Amino acid sequence: MAVPPPLPDPAKIALRAELRARRTDHVAALGPDGARAGAEAAAYHMLAHIPAGATVSLYLALKDELDPDALIAALHARGHAIALPTLFDRTTMRFLAWQPGDPLERGPMRLRQPLPSAPERAPDLIVTPLLGFDRAGGRIGYGAGHYDRAFQQFPGAHRIGFAWAMQEIDRVPHDPWDVRIHAVATERGFVRI
Repeated sequence: MAVPPPLPDPAKIALRAELRARRTDHVAALGPDGARAGAEAAAYHMLAHIPAGATVSLYLALKDELDPDALIAALHARGHAIALPTLFDRTTMRFLAWQPGDPLERGPMRLRQPLPSAPERAPDLIVTPLLGFDRAGGRIGYGAGHYDRAFQQFPGAHRIGFAWAMQEIDRVPHDPWDVRIHAVATERGFVRI
């Protein structure tokens, strides 16, 4: 496995800033009702692609990320085991069991996550937030590499982005340590890579 260089790529830093600003503007233009409707549509498009009995890792949205709350509620109602990413420090992420109503704590980088006493789960599907994606499975995240390391730790898990359709770009820069995703669910549909 290739490892990232000690200094971040300035081009990727600039792209992340641009994509973050575009997403913020998009969600602000939608307003709360439009954002909720978009998230519900994305959840609907995603549900048909989650096999019965699968353990699914999701995330709790921060700021203007596409919010998977409707997807979480539907999966919980269907009886799926749910896990949330949990940071134990700035580099170590594990997936811990969680269901709606379970307590949460604030982890590194303001992540809302299960208590450290929750059991660890090996996900069959990893639903990931992102800043941008392309039709070749490229995904650009926030730059810490948490999901790339998790994807390598669980190579058999299906990797699905959960994002606004406007987050698609022509080409995501791909480095040797970047792990491609298999699909993306958006408010407009399900994109298989």
